[in-house]
Amino acid sequence: MGIQSVSLQLYVVGLALLFCPGTGSEDDDSCFQYRLGKNEVDRMNNEEFKIEFVDAVKEALYERGNEVDIKITTVEKMNESYEAMTVTPEGSNIGMNMNLEVFAAAYENGVPFDEIVEQVTHKIEEHLANMPTFDVAQLIDYDQMKEKLSMEVVALDRNAELLAKVPHQEMEDMAVVYRFVVESDSDGRATMLVTNDILEKMGVTPEQLHTDALENAPELRPVVIKGMSEVMIEMMGPDAADMFGLDEMPQDEKMYVATVPDKIAGAGVIAYQNFMDEAAERLGGDFFILPSSLHEVLLVRDDGEVNYSDLKAMVEEVNATQVAPDEKLTDSVYHYDSKEHIFELAEKFEARKRDKEADIASEKEEKASVLGDLKAKKDEVAKQPKKEAVEKATKTKGEEL
Repeated sequence: MGIQSVSLQLYVVGLALLFCPGTGSEDDDSCFQYRLGKNEVDRMNNEEFKIEFVDAVKEALYERGNEVDIKITTVEKMNESYEAMTVTPEGSNIGMNMNLEVFAAAYENGVPFDEIVEQVTHKIEEHLANMPTFDVAQLIDYDQMKEKLSMEVVALDRNAELLAKVPHQEMEDMAVVYRFVVESDSDGRATMLVTNDILEKMGVTPEQLHTDALENAPELRPVVIKGMSEVMIEMMGPDAADMFGLDEMPQDEKMYVATVPDKIAGAGVIAYQNFMDEAAERLGGDFFILPSSLHEVLLVRDDGEVNYSDLKAMVEEVNATQVAPDEKLTDSVYHYDSKEHIFELAEKFEARKRDKEADIASEKEEKASVLGDLKAKKDEVAKQPKKEAVEKATKTKGEEL
């Protein structure tokens, strides 16, 4: 039992950064393993626990020679918000946030108070010793930071409150947001969500931010598209691949995975300006987009045999049973029309296709009606006696003269 990983929300003079020390995902908040089972002894309620816990951690750190300031704050993130313990070393402008809700849940499920304090204190010391340093002046210098711009997509409805404070562009029922990747290596990565306040400090318009992100994000975090068979082989290893007959790439791959090299927040690639057409070329035409999570999307070739309703049901089931709530994108299915260059919700595509088919049927019916009228007139003329037709033609010609 213990803390496996701790994602830290760092802040520098009011600029919120997210530092994930080798966790593989910036959405793994203070993972804490705890045993189940209620303790029969009367226990503190949630709020009492948090206050006592913060005081105990601060005292434990002080006894070990760590001068820190600790406060209880509310952290707002995409898809979630939580009450955190904010730890800031004395004289530093960099602090870390740790999710208090996780520790409160551990206590509620029977983990001794002192044990939680000990493990959390140890983790804080580790991260204080390895906390990255930042050039504060650089963090608000847009000319330097714009090359670190990345793009992410999140659900509009579940992030409405936070999106009001963040520059974004709507993409159907999703929002495109922007993040500076300050540092990224094998030890972890530090990122900074671009807020309206940060943009104002930098003196940059949302339009300029979007333009620069379109240019720089694909360079910083390029698109990676792999066939599902290739992904399965990578996951299972060569032996398992042989067992399941996946030793060779199929020629008629119908499903692909799109993400970025580190597979963190990789669903944002769908906002890249050339992504749709590049994917269409790879898949050979139109395709459906399934939001697997915030980290990747699935691309399914639209060969005319894929049923939209089945895809929708699959996305909803997987989101409900396999995807963590803080990593969920949407329950929607999307479609890209490679001929019309239109990205849209799949139901809009289906409706547009039905309207187009109805228009074609109507045009055919109208054309058939016109042709029928012409044929009827032609038949009527053909049935007239030849003599009568000649006299009529002669008379008409004489009148014209």
